[in-house]
Amino acid sequence: MKNPKRITLSTSEKIGFISNLSTMLAAGISIIEIIDSLLEDSKGNIKQLLQSVKDDINQGNRLYVAFEKFPQVFDKVIVNIIRASEEAGTLDVTLKDLKDTIKKEREFTDKVRSAFIYPSLIMVMFGGVLILILTFVVPRIAVVFTRLKSELPLPTKILIFLSNVLLEHTILLILVLAVVVGGFIVLLKLNKRGVLNVIFSLPIVNNLIRYIDLTRFTRSLHLLLSAGIPIVSALDLTHDVVSTKKVAKMIETSKDMILSGKPFSAGLKQSKNVVPQIMIKIIEAGEKSGGLDKALLDMSEYLDYEVTTTLTSVITLLEPLLLMVVGIMVGGMMLSIIAPIYGLIGSVGGGG
Repeated sequence: MKNPKRITLSTSEKIGFISNLSTMLAAGISIIEIIDSLLEDSKGNIKQLLQSVKDDINQGNRLYVAFEKFPQVFDKVIVNIIRASEEAGTLDVTLKDLKDTIKKEREFTDKVRSAFIYPSLIMVMFGGVLILILTFVVPRIAVVFTRLKSELPLPTKILIFLSNVLLEHTILLILVLAVVVGGFIVLLKLNKRGVLNVIFSLPIVNNLIRYIDLTRFTRSLHLLLSAGIPIVSALDLTHDVVSTKKVAKMIETSKDMILSGKPFSAGLKQSKNVVPQIMIKIIEAGEKSGGLDKALLDMSEYLDYEVTTTLTSVITLLEPLLLMVVGIMVGGMMLSIIAPIYGLIGSVGGGG
């Protein structure tokens, strides 16, 4: 049996599990009957999870205790939401809200990923063309140039040098690449937030990542407050859903403001460089009307739209820029090969 801490589920499996729980609970079926029913058709990781949940329930433990054993499946936000809803007796309603939130998060993540598929494909194709030129075209042309002992321009010499390195030290290059990739993965595991902050500070992605973080923050905070979790505890839990240092600092500042007796919006005002003005106004209005959780939901939907718009703008700008850069580089390589050939033809013609 696998260690529960290492068990993972796909987003679809997680949505299906929570959806079944919510629907059956609303129909008045007990937790243990639901788990028994789901166990009949389950297999793999989901079966092990269900069996563990069943054992915990039979021992008199609550559902959140059973979920807590699977941190790769249920994060701190989900566990605390389940805990609060069990205490309030609103588990079926909370599970439905949770299912909807996970669906929105998957759709949101899919939008972000799909936006970068085309640029990534362009770069992979360019890498393939580069390797093809260096391994097949350049070596054959280099033999001709060597035999004729002609003086070559610097770009052509660089191409021939790169081709020789690639062909003569292939294993060494693969080892170096493996060490670099492995080192990056280790660094990411040791200091994930630090590495991501360096990447996210790049000009093109900086604003986009900030809005992605704010979207996840407002969506998670809405869910936590709706479940009845106090705002200070909810803000502590949202630390795990953001990636950037600026947004994490904004959460900490807001929490300190609340602890000092000031409203949540006062903390946001201290982070005007991170939080858009419209978010401050909507949160402030929500606090005054007693509908902060609703204001956060509205804000998360607005930010989701802003991320989609920003993504479209970034990709619209990035696609022609990438094509132009790739075109110039491939064209430059071909010119470095063709130019000396024309020079040779010219010298032969002139000699005739």
